[in-house]
Amino acid sequence: MKKTELLAPAKDKKTAINAINCGADAVYIGALNFGARKNAPNSLEDIKEIVDYAHKFYAKVHVTINTILSDEELQEAAELIRQLYKIGVDAIIVQDMGIIELAQRGEIPPIVLHASTQCNNRTLDKVKFFDEIGISRVILARELSLAQIKEICSNINAEVETFIHGALCVSYSGQCYLSQYIGGRSANRGECAQPCRKKYTLVDDNGNIIAKDKYLLSLRDFNASAHLEQLVSAGVKSFKIEGRLKDENYVKNVVAYYSQKLEEVSSKVSSGKVFLDFEPDVNKSFNRGFTDYFLDGRKKCFNFDTPKSLGERLGKITRVYKDCFEIGYSGKINPQDGLCFIRNGVLTGCLVNKVSGDKIYPNKMPEITTGMIVYRNSDMDFEKKLANSRTKRRIKVDFTFADGILTALDEDLNRVQMVVTAAERPNNQAKMQDNFTKQLQKTGESDFYTENVNIEGDLPFMPVSEINQLRRDILEKLMAERLKNYPREIQKPLKYAKYPLTEYDYHANIHNHTAREFYEKCGCNILEKSFETHIPARDDVELMRTKHCLKFAFDMCRSSKKMFLVDEKGQKYLLKFDCKNCEMAVLKPEKT
Repeated sequence: MKKTELLAPAKDKKTAINAINCGADAVYIGALNFGARKNAPNSLEDIKEIVDYAHKFYAKVHVTINTILSDEELQEAAELIRQLYKIGVDAIIVQDMGIIELAQRGEIPPIVLHASTQCNNRTLDKVKFFDEIGISRVILARELSLAQIKEICSNINAEVETFIHGALCVSYSGQCYLSQYIGGRSANRGECAQPCRKKYTLVDDNGNIIAKDKYLLSLRDFNASAHLEQLVSAGVKSFKIEGRLKDENYVKNVVAYYSQKLEEVSSKVSSGKVFLDFEPDVNKSFNRGFTDYFLDGRKKCFNFDTPKSLGERLGKITRVYKDCFEIGYSGKINPQDGLCFIRNGVLTGCLVNKVSGDKIYPNKMPEITTGMIVYRNSDMDFEKKLANSRTKRRIKVDFTFADGILTALDEDLNRVQMVVTAAERPNNQAKMQDNFTKQLQKTGESDFYTENVNIEGDLPFMPVSEINQLRRDILEKLMAERLKNYPREIQKPLKYAKYPLTEYDYHANIHNHTAREFYEKCGCNILEKSFETHIPARDDVELMRTKHCLKFAFDMCRSSKKMFLVDEKGQKYLLKFDCKNCEMAVLKPEKT
């Protein structure tokens, strides 16, 4: 089977280690600065600990430096990259072309470069450009279909990474300026205020209300688990879970789920076996309802009722009493579980106080009726299992004793030996061999598990304590050998190539002179600086472009009416529809 990477998010050191324990082949994490999730920073010391832990299992650590940078910040980022390379980080995820220019000049070390999805990687021409300049990996836009992904994989040499799970940005990544326009918090600078999760009213040019006070830009969460085999077959190398702000329980559950799923259709690029002590279920972790987005056609990808978590669907309400209710659900519901319902387009919920037979007694009786669908967005029993999980990942080792030498061989063919010096012969050779085998199989809290113990010839007499010490010593030596032989990759030299466009406006996100120089060397004239530097004065400025189309959502594709989004403060945004490409743009409001 093809080898693939499961790439997990981590907001901090503990989450990263849990992700690796649950089966991640790599984790991505932010440093103290320059990550697109400004609220998830990590010190170099913590990242070094993560690197050391990950590399034991030949898992990798990627660090996000995927914001656009000022001239001064670019130099600070270069120094950070030097430090990250020094502590063993495997790759950095970048958006700013200034970093690529520095790499081309040789001003940063040869750390592997991944072109972030923030680079707006949604066409074959764009991805081929990164391939031609020598970028090691390109992270694709989430909006692509299976056919588009396959076409890209078939036409480039660089690795391809795709998202498979988590929250969806409604805009093409790197092309959203709504948060910056509204309040000066730039998505490209790691400070998105998520205006897409707010309420809006949709009106036409005659003032008719099409939808009032709905979450019209809020999408469901991505779940591509049904398409993993197709994505592997298409040539995807890395499968990315979104969620660098998610908690440990979320990461444990989702990583374990996809690790199991991917092992059915591909083989891992890292080492070790996961000894899982819970049954993963992504429906039980935070989700807004799931969508496979545009992988195999346009479907209902939005949730206009709420941007909050629905969790798992339990069933419908069958009876309502004065202080309790019943639902058609055969599973177990526990006190302190969180239940929610959508009533007249509004999410409401309650906590379970007690369960008696089929009757559920809430902490406060919600306004519910028979037939309403019940969701559980907090399963306390499952959360406790995750919190108390002692899931461990271990590396397979085989032991062989022959001619007075104990050999340890791990699953990656790392080999070490130790001489067994005891001179006394045992009274009972069979019992000695049995004791020796049993003690070598007890790998305790180490990072190894024993699969085979092969004894050739007679053993000397050794008390159990000496066998245990021998095992500890040889496994410590084997881990040192593994780390010495860790297959670290380096970035191949970069070159310039022809950019797909001859000129580019604010969508290029040029925030420093070095990035502009890179584009110019690639034959692209930059017309404007970044939106964060200066908001263009003209009226046709797009604040976002999206594959989520409100005309489609309301079955109005044939309508020629102008439509506007009105926010909760009364600000009115004209919508532009590109029906040929089935896209929608939100325009900057006109001056009044």
